[in-house]
Amino acid sequence: MSRHRGTPPPRYQTRYGRVVVLGVSLLTTAIALLGGVGVLPSAADDDSDRSPDAVVAADLTQVAGAGADEAAQPPAPGPTAGPGQTEGPPAADPTSEPTDEPTDEPTEDSTEESDTSDSGSEAALPSDSGEGKRVVFSEDEQRVWLVGEAGKVKRTYLVSGSLTDNLDPGTFQVYSRSEDAVGIDDSGTMKWFVRFTQGPSGAAIGFHTIPVDDGQRVQTKADLGTPQSHGCIRQDTPDAKALWAFAPLGTTVVVV
Repeated sequence: MSRHRGTPPPRYQTRYGRVVVLGVSLLTTAIALLGGVGVLPSAADDDSDRSPDAVVAADLTQVAGAGADEAAQPPAPGPTAGPGQTEGPPAADPTSEPTDEPTDEPTEDSTEESDTSDSGSEAALPSDSGEGKRVVFSEDEQRVWLVGEAGKVKRTYLVSGSLTDNLDPGTFQVYSRSEDAVGIDDSGTMKWFVRFTQGPSGAAIGFHTIPVDDGQRVQTKADLGTPQSHGCIRQDTPDAKALWAFAPLGTTVVVV
């Protein structure tokens, strides 16, 4: 009789087994969910059972992968323009070295300009004007020619020479140059002064722009081609810049 009481009936054994299986299943599911949301550590995050070298290698691999991902990403957009600003490149660093400012210095290419005050650009070069590279000035024609090494005229234009007989024909050389100059007795300012000789009084004679006095040119462009000066040869500004670029120190000047 006691033997039968100590052994549960078969239906109670079946029910107890199902309860155990259900409990284990619920416990397993709970552990998996807690591990997935980061409450419990997972095996992948546990480095305690890995060697230090393996951990470092894994970290380097992860960093390299992150760098590749960053390189593949497009650059982040810059800040948008605020009120009173315009979009564009960032302002220059005020501590950086300043760049060279452009100058008005004529270059050798200036002799090739076609913007001159002369309508008779085909005027014949005087036959007795020498050879080689030179500047030729005709007192009778009030004209200048810039002649290259091969004897080809690079430029010719009308000028205004002296009203007085202070310049004799001959061959001279450029001996002095000034980008800016002041006339005798403060008679005006001029630019691109190229000197090649001196007059009877010792004053320099050369080529320069039409002088400006009290903010006004002392003659008009239309007056070029007639004697107007006190001794020098006046030129329109583009022509003066062309001669400046063409005639460094030592350049031959022929007066006919």
